[in-house]
Amino acid sequence: MKLFKLRGGVHPIGRKELSAERPIRALPMPERLFVPLQQHVGAAATAIVAVGDKVLKGQLIASGQGPISAPVHAPTSGRIVALGDYPAPHPSGLPVPTLTLEADGEDRWQAADIPDDPFALAPEDIAARVAAAGIVGLGGAAFPSAVKLNISRKSGVDTLIVNGGECEPYLTCDDRLMCERAEGVVAGIRLIHRAVGSRQVLVGIEDNKPAAIAAMRAAALGTDIQVVAVPAMYPMGWDKQLTRALIGKEVPAGGRSADIGVLVHNVATAYAVYEAIALGRPLVSRIVTVSGGAVKEPCNLEVPIGTPAQALFDHCGGFGKMPARLVMGGPMMGHEMPITGIPIVKGTSGVLALTPAEIGQPEPAPCIRCSSCVRACPVGLLPLEMAARIRVGDLADAVDIGLKDCIACGSCSYVCPAHIPLVHYFNHAKGELTAKEKAKLKQEATKKLATERTARMERIAREREEAAARRRAAKEAAEAAKKMTGATA
Repeated sequence: MKLFKLRGGVHPIGRKELSAERPIRALPMPERLFVPLQQHVGAAATAIVAVGDKVLKGQLIASGQGPISAPVHAPTSGRIVALGDYPAPHPSGLPVPTLTLEADGEDRWQAADIPDDPFALAPEDIAARVAAAGIVGLGGAAFPSAVKLNISRKSGVDTLIVNGGECEPYLTCDDRLMCERAEGVVAGIRLIHRAVGSRQVLVGIEDNKPAAIAAMRAAALGTDIQVVAVPAMYPMGWDKQLTRALIGKEVPAGGRSADIGVLVHNVATAYAVYEAIALGRPLVSRIVTVSGGAVKEPCNLEVPIGTPAQALFDHCGGFGKMPARLVMGGPMMGHEMPITGIPIVKGTSGVLALTPAEIGQPEPAPCIRCSSCVRACPVGLLPLEMAARIRVGDLADAVDIGLKDCIACGSCSYVCPAHIPLVHYFNHAKGELTAKEKAKLKQEATKKLATERTARMERIAREREEAAARRRAAKEAAEAAKKMTGATA
């Protein structure tokens, strides 16, 4: 299959050999699981259980709210022992509403709703089951998958692209999933294909994963699914980059893949769809890569949602060296973990313990305007110009030249010979913009409330005046009638 030329990109040291040949194994169930209610893009789920309630594995414990949200299910059987704040899987580590589940050791599933023939389900039914199972994008975006299915079906998507790129260094969870469970991944892809009615299905896998490519091609024999080897480069796992490589189309700035007739899903998401529909199992666990130079025995683990990261490191032998940085996700786009008690959530692809040598951070030097960052940017932005504007506080101008189109992939920072942390500038600026937008919305909401209160008080005053006028009129009418009666007498 002809591939299309790409813009930008880098070739970071992969370090995938640490875990690439380690088969998936199940993590023993921890005594307690900490399950956040916000594990997805959109509105947080709302708990429907109370402290003291006993639950079964797969039971709904928090329902999704609004059009963009996702429900949360019990990762094992046991008892709810707390509902309150717990540190979030976020760089800030700030607490978020979390259900604490004490495992009973039985790991008993609730009764499953399994259709006789999953592939005979109507497209709407597939999407509804995906929504009920709490499936979100497992490549890291964590966008509710059913929303994407419904948008794609209604907009008439032509091409379904399944992302097996896994371009982040260290991470091998998707690679192992495709090697070991290719039949389930392909079944999930077929179900997604049926749900959206696309004309063609393409699976893009980086060419440094030959075993995964072979396993997926074998599993896809006799189907309409085409497995394509794409160049190993970062950020090939970005959905827009993979789309350009496979079909040569570019998603417009601020647009969605559906705008150009494309739907992109991750291979792990496809496997979750298979489990949800063919086996009746909601999303309660995921495969996570545990790696880094400080980890004694890097591996790939199937982990219940809500497991503290420390349990994964312990299962892998602990630390052979003192880690200089703990990362949730990949080293390019992941975020630093403030503590090892942070729970694994649906979007967690890896937990890394990196040594000082792996994260080497030389002191930044002045920008020499070599334009290496411009050549590396897969979006075609001007990182050095955006950073210059951000440094002087000119966020509006930074937005004008593309700040909001930045995907924070870190390619610019990686190639910068001056070691300027460009992506940190952009993330900081985006945070500032978000804070200003929230403040503006709050101000507008306050103004609206004040206007509504003024209008309400004016209406009440007007109604009181009208009522008083009616009473005076009634009184005057009564007095006039009384005088008339007396004159007649």
